[in-house]
Amino acid sequence: MSLQYKRVLLKLSGESLMGNKPFGISRERLEHYATEIKSIMELGVELAIVIGGGNIFRGLDASESGIDRAQGDYMGMLATCINGLALQSTLEAFGMYTRLVSAIEMREIAEPYIRRRATRHIEKGRIVIFSAGTGSPYFTTDSAAALRANEINADVILKGTRVDGIYNNDPEKHEDAKKFDEISFSDVINLGLKVMDMTAFTMCQENNVPIVVFNINTPGNLKRAILGQKTGTLVF
Repeated sequence: MSLQYKRVLLKLSGESLMGNKPFGISRERLEHYATEIKSIMELGVELAIVIGGGNIFRGLDASESGIDRAQGDYMGMLATCINGLALQSTLEAFGMYTRLVSAIEMREIAEPYIRRRATRHIEKGRIVIFSAGTGSPYFTTDSAAALRANEINADVILKGTRVDGIYNNDPEKHEDAKKFDEISFSDVINLGLKVMDMTAFTMCQENNVPIVVFNINTPGNLKRAILGQKTGTLVF
């Protein structure tokens, strides 16, 4: 099989780990992700993952709790580390080699982020899970995904969601919503579509890193995206 993308940054939301649960981590969802990821690793893909923490805590929700925004963002970063540990454990149970890397130093559970070391892990076929966001408050995990994708020279960002692409309206609320198979960065901005936060999106646009938004919950979709088959929406 011919790979469309060799080195990939996979972005997963924390909320996606909940599955049908109202909170926390679903074993079934972790195992589904592991199955999907193993299918592309067997093709020789070089993979890094950025995972969110919204199933545990989102920094943007901090103000509702009376928590300072910066403090809340740090709490969210710690949530991504918890998710990273869960994902690492499951991937290794499926026979894959991983490294959990943190933007905030916590040597007992994760390697500190060093760009050249992380890149070397990827070159050796290890899956690198980037946690703790960018290590700074006021940045989302979308921004962390865009930053790390550029730092490791990824060919693409694959953004796994529960929706099968980008629409002109929310398809869960509007039956007549139109899906885009392909769309340019400039058209996304002109139409006011929300793909990533603007910091992340602009970073990808300036560095010509394409984004594929697809439904990660559909079996086989991750492999289809890697092979360049029609799935989700390509932003270029």
